[in-house]
Amino acid sequence: MVNIELTRVEGDFGFEARDASGHVVRLDSNPEHGGKGFGVRPMQLLLMGLGGCAGIDIVSILKKQRQIVEGFDMKIEGEREPGVEPSLWKTVQIVFELTGNIDLEKARKACALSMDKYCSVAETIRRGGAEISWDVKVLAPQAETSLS
Repeated sequence: MVNIELTRVEGDFGFEARDASGHVVRLDSNPEHGGKGFGVRPMQLLLMGLGGCAGIDIVSILKKQRQIVEGFDMKIEGEREPGVEPSLWKTVQIVFELTGNIDLEKARKACALSMDKYCSVAETIRRGGAEISWDVKVLAPQAETSLS
C-alpha cells in the first residue's frame, strides 16, 4: 500500500505532499483560481509522472540491450478537454530525446514497450480517454574536446 500525506502550508491552495520516504512535492492551484505559484498544478504533476514512468522504463530496457544512454530529455505537451468539469487530458504528445551510442530501432522499440505495455501512468491517462502520441530522436554523443 502507498501512503502519501498532504498538508496545506501556503495560502489557500498551497500543499506539500510527502511520501513514506520523506520526498516532498509542492502543489498549488492555477492563479486564475487563487493559486500563488507555490507549486506545480496537480494535472501537470500527472504529466510529470508520465515522463518519469516512461523514462525509467526506457532507460531500463536500453541498459538491458547494452545501449549507452548519456542523456535523456523529454518534451511533453498536453491538451485538456475544454469547458467541462472535470477537465481530463484529451491529447498528450511526447518527444523522447536520447543522447548516446544508441541504435534508433532499439530506442523506438524501448519507447513502444514503455508506452504500450509497461508504463502504468500512460495506461491510466489512456483509460481516462486521452490519446497519447510520441516520437523518439537519438542524438549522437557530443565529442569531448580538449585544449592543448
